[in-house]
Amino acid sequence: MSIKESIEKKLSDAFTLSHSEVINESHMHNVPPGSESHFKLIIVSDDFDNLSLVKRHQKVYKILAEELANGVHALALNTLTIAEWQKKNNQVPESPPCMGGSKK
Repeated sequence: MSIKESIEKKLSDAFTLSHSEVINESHMHNVPPGSESHFKLIIVSDDFDNLSLVKRHQKVYKILAEELANGVHALALNTLTIAEWQKKNNQVPESPPCMGGSKK
């Protein structure tokens, strides 16, 4: 199972998802082709109701602790309730280009 598939499974097991996307953005960074080290996550769930952004992110980090300890270098987290997602017209900002390593 790929890291992306593992993340998708763990998120679907942990949350009642209205929408989710696990986007491998490793190609935007100074890593070998085919790497699974940088991900953007869009997680839409009313499980985030009444939770601060910090608490939402802590929940995700706890669920993905194994991946973070074994090769995942970065997570861009978009953790939204259904109402927040709708207010954003079902979109999140594009990730900026990498400015580190040989990508400068």
